[in-house]
Amino acid sequence: MESKVIEDLKNALEKVDLVSAVSIINIKYLEDTNKIPLNIAITGESGVGKSAFVNAFRGIDNADERAAPTGVETTKPESYPHPIYPNVTLWDLPGVGTSKFPADQYLKHSWFENVDFFIIVSAGRFRENDARLAQEIKKMDKNFYFVRSKIDNNLSDAKRSQREYDEEKTLQKIRENCIQGLEEQGVASPQVFLVSSFDLICTTSLPSRRPWRESFLHTKVMF
Repeated sequence: MESKVIEDLKNALEKVDLVSAVSIINIKYLEDTNKIPLNIAITGESGVGKSAFVNAFRGIDNADERAAPTGVETTKPESYPHPIYPNVTLWDLPGVGTSKFPADQYLKHSWFENVDFFIIVSAGRFRENDARLAQEIKKMDKNFYFVRSKIDNNLSDAKRSQREYDEEKTLQKIRENCIQGLEEQGVASPQVFLVSSFDLICTTSLPSRRPWRESFLHTKVMF
């Protein structure tokens, strides 16, 4: 993982420059799919939509036979290669903080040794377990990103409850609340992305947001 390929990708991800990351993955390097493995761990508490995110990232419907099972508890790490780029593997990990996988023991498992970066998923407020995960991953000198899932549910609720519905302001408020909560738990400068089942919404410069769509391994990305 010390090649220039991986260094370029890490640099793009560290800068939260998904446009560059998409270019690096889709254009420069995934043409030679058998040489550069990329392992992405999807983690977080149980029931937050990790498996659905794995499927969306791979461009696979939840009903597809290749899909990660949704609506059931993940009890052991499951690997899911990308259907087009077999060197890209997503790992659907068990939920952190359960009786079987307590937070203080979670990162001691050997699962994490070959992971290149982590995506920490939550369906609501990021909790203590999420913050502890991030802090431990940082000690491992690895990258991580926070994903707030099921945003479509929040937008739908806001449409019904707000007299003057404003999607941009709603997204901004959700993201700011996530960042504030993580910072209060000791996570410095958290990078938070908002997702529905199939859409990734990066609200890095709200209220002005420039629309941009490109397939990130068949997941929609919007800036």
